[in-house]
Amino acid sequence: MADVLTKEQRRKAMQHVRSKNTSIELVLRKALWNRGIRYRTNYKDLPGKPDIAITKYNIAIFCDSEFFHGKNWDELCCQLSKGNNAQYWIRKISRNRERDIEVEKQLQDLGWIPIRFWGKDIIKNTDDCVREIENIIVEIKSSNLASKYNPLNTD
Repeated sequence: MADVLTKEQRRKAMQHVRSKNTSIELVLRKALWNRGIRYRTNYKDLPGKPDIAITKYNIAIFCDSEFFHGKNWDELCCQLSKGNNAQYWIRKISRNRERDIEVEKQLQDLGWIPIRFWGKDIIKNTDDCVREIENIIVEIKSSNLASKYNPLNTD
């Protein structure tokens, strides 16, 4: 997997990679907004600063790019090992994957539901992603109602 760009071209390309307001985030946010689901963006009060946080239901959503978060990691790792600066990229993406797991655990410990979507899934199947979020909201609402009106509940 030889890089077709020069080092300078690659450097410039990588400088333009965004961490906030990416195209995949914007697509999902617009779809959620259109369905009446309100949220906060890049919520700093939570570990990992979720791309989208639905604070009313404690749902933290991450919109992950396939490359930087290592989708199909075994295959990607093999490709990276043949390219320039292989050790750097393998270490970087491995650490990103580890951090994703750590952040999910921290969020769960805080009572939040972490959800991760791959970028291409958001672009190609936006409605499915929104439906998944809506299903979780319905589940949360019904469990809240059940615990609120259950006379046997001692909470």
